[in-house]
Amino acid sequence: MKNIVVIGSLNLDVVEKIDSLPLQGATVRVAGRENNLGGKGANQAVAAARQGAHVSFIGAVGDDAAGQMFRETLTAEHIDVSGIVTKSVATGTATILLEADGHNTILVFGGANAELNADDVVASEHLIAQADIVIAQFEVPQTAVAKAFYLAKKYGAKTLLNPAPIINQADIMPEILACTDIIVPNETEAAALVGAAPSTNFADLCAIRTAMQRLMIPRSVITLGEAGVFTGLNNASRMVPVFPVKAIDTTAAGDTFIGAMVAELRSDLKNEYDAIQYASRASSITVQRPGAMKSIPTRQEVLTAGRL
Repeated sequence: MKNIVVIGSLNLDVVEKIDSLPLQGATVRVAGRENNLGGKGANQAVAAARQGAHVSFIGAVGDDAAGQMFRETLTAEHIDVSGIVTKSVATGTATILLEADGHNTILVFGGANAELNADDVVASEHLIAQADIVIAQFEVPQTAVAKAFYLAKKYGAKTLLNPAPIINQADIMPEILACTDIIVPNETEAAALVGAAPSTNFADLCAIRTAMQRLMIPRSVITLGEAGVFTGLNNASRMVPVFPVKAIDTTAAGDTFIGAMVAELRSDLKNEYDAIQYASRASSITVQRPGAMKSIPTRQEVLTAGRL
C-alpha cells in the first residue's frame, strides 16, 4: 500500500447556489445554501484514501466545531490525523459561488490554515519519513510547504505540487520549486507559473512544459477541463482525453484527480497513461455530484464506472 502525506488546507465550504455571477454592484438571489467539509488538502487526502492509499495529513484547524468535525471525518476515512494541529483562530472557510451551469468561483478565508508553520511540519517529520510521496498546495504558508518538501527529499520521497490558488513563479519560494518532482496545475495555473497565456493547444502546452523544466521541475501534468489532460511525466508529452459527462458541480474535480492519480501511479511512473485515465474517470464521477469531499468516489465506484 502506498504511503501518502498531504500537507494542506482544511476548509469549511459554504456553498451559495446562484444562477450566474453578479456584475459589480448588483444583487442576486441565492437559490440554496449548504455547508460541506473541504479544502484542497482535505479533498486530495480523501481522494487518495478512498482509492486505497495509506494517507497521513499535516494541517491546522481552529479550536471550534468545524475543527473537531474535520478530525472525526478524516479519521473515519482512515486518514492519520496526528499531524493536524490546533490554532487559536477559526478553522478556514471557503465560500463557493456555484452557478447553474456547474462552474464555481471560490472565496477563501485562510483562518487556521494560514497559521501552519515549519515547526508544525517538523513535529510530524516521522510521517514524512515513511512517505512514498508528499503532496502540497498553496492554501497553507509556503514556509510549511518548503519544510515538508525538504524533509521529503531528506527521506527519499517524491513530491507533488499543486500550485493553487493561482500564483506567479516569482512569488514561489525557490526552495519549493527546487524540491518539486511533479507539478499538477490546471491550464491557467500552468500559464501563470511561466508567464505564458493560458492554452489547451498541444504545442503551447509543450512549450509550457519546457519552461517548467527550466525551473527545474522535471515532470508535469496539466489538467484542461473538458479538453483533457496534458502529461509530461516521462520523456514524451501526450494528451489524454477525459470522459464526457454532464457536470453539475466542479468543486473538487481537480483534487479528486490528484488524489486518485497519486494513489494509482507506480513509483517508476511507467503506468502514467493508465493512472491518468483512472484519475480522469474518478473526476468525471465527482463533477456529476454536488459538494466537495462528499462527491469524491471510492475505488470500487471508479472501477465499476470503468466497466460500464
